[in-house]
Amino acid sequence: MTAEEVAERLLVSQSKISRLENGRRSISQRDVRDLCGVYGVEDHRIVDSLMQMAKESRQQGWWHAFGDIPYSVYIGLETDAASLRIYEASVVPGILQTPGYATAVTEGSWPEATAAEIERRVQVRMRRQERITDPDNPLRLWAVIDESAVRRIVGTRATMCEQLEHLVQLSLQPYITVQILPFDVGAHPGMYGKFCILEFHDPQDASTVYLEGITSDLYLEKPSDVQVYSVMYEHLRMQALNAEQTRRFLLSAADEYRD
Repeated sequence: MTAEEVAERLLVSQSKISRLENGRRSISQRDVRDLCGVYGVEDHRIVDSLMQMAKESRQQGWWHAFGDIPYSVYIGLETDAASLRIYEASVVPGILQTPGYATAVTEGSWPEATAAEIERRVQVRMRRQERITDPDNPLRLWAVIDESAVRRIVGTRATMCEQLEHLVQLSLQPYITVQILPFDVGAHPGMYGKFCILEFHDPQDASTVYLEGITSDLYLEKPSDVQVYSVMYEHLRMQALNAEQTRRFLLSAADEYRD
């Protein structure tokens, strides 16, 4: 059936069906029951199981308290992830940003946003960072950051100095690795843009590649797609400065901003 046909059968809008299919709207037990009826699912055990899953899925995560967050689907994945491999081309990854840097990035990236919207986005970003400092279940984080993120002045020089020193402190944690990809490596696999690879504790949960867009995001779960990005990431890690070289590089750049 097409989404149009399903919507006609249920007497709902086609956009509702589309949002349900894309995970942009939470699904109710009634929705599950009605959809099972339309699709001819007759096994009551399956229907009951799906309805229970729908009930549990409506127990909202912490981010819902902040209202409509454009990348809430990603936050849910990040919260559940066991490890995260990030490549950033022009800014420090959000999960590693200081409040001052996050504010400056948000103001520059969303010039039409109100002060309240900017504050809300920064609050969400800071709340996300609790995931990497969770003493019971820390996120295994590996970040490869292009040198352009170090050289681009976001906010003030003092903001940059604070941010780079913050990166150094975080990189000393045993479960966080930060590497800088210097300009002099030339062409590299990350030149087409940023991406991150999420992996989960449950082997039944597929690894996912997240590609952030301006108005919509892309999630890749096909093993062949994940493999391509995993190989790309290995090349980036090999070309980047190692962890100790990165710390020296960041401290040197911080000194330049301080002077």
